[in-house]
Amino acid sequence: MAGIKNQRVPATATAGLTFLFDPRLCDYPATQWSAKLLLRGPASIDLDAADDGSQTFTVDSTTTAAWLAGNYWYSLRVQSATETREVENGQIEFLPDFASLPVGYDGRTQNEIALDAIVAVLAKRATQDQQRYTIGDRELWRVPVIDLIKLRSYYSTAVRNERAAKSGIRRFGRPVIVRFNS
Repeated sequence: MAGIKNQRVPATATAGLTFLFDPRLCDYPATQWSAKLLLRGPASIDLDAADDGSQTFTVDSTTTAAWLAGNYWYSLRVQSATETREVENGQIEFLPDFASLPVGYDGRTQNEIALDAIVAVLAKRATQDQQRYTIGDRELWRVPVIDLIKLRSYYSTAVRNERAAKSGIRRFGRPVIVRFNS
């Protein structure tokens, strides 16, 4: 197993789906070390790795369906007869079970919601020519159109980057192939 590096805990997991994680703890052989994944957040979840020599974490979909969605902090630990070590720690987000989401579910990210709101304001502003007006002792100021356009550009880029990251597309375009001749 030389050369195989530890696999990191995934950044996200979904309730209602099977959770499978193989940490490949080559520095801690299963014959001498047991592995445990501790999760703390909206709930407290302790997972023991399989004791079949694989140190794989497998949780069936029925069990994960009961897990509360949200951000959890984790500690991946190994334990021998005489010591306990932390191999990795960090954060994982458990997404809700899509099958249990209510009617009207809005799956947009915060950046997508902000971009849609800015576009809607710009569309309404196209028919209005006042930036400021006063009625009695009340005064209304609107955000200047140029500022809305800057915000739209910012959030468009943020949404594009989020979508690219989800689909595995590189942010900086296609690779450039270079050949050196001697």
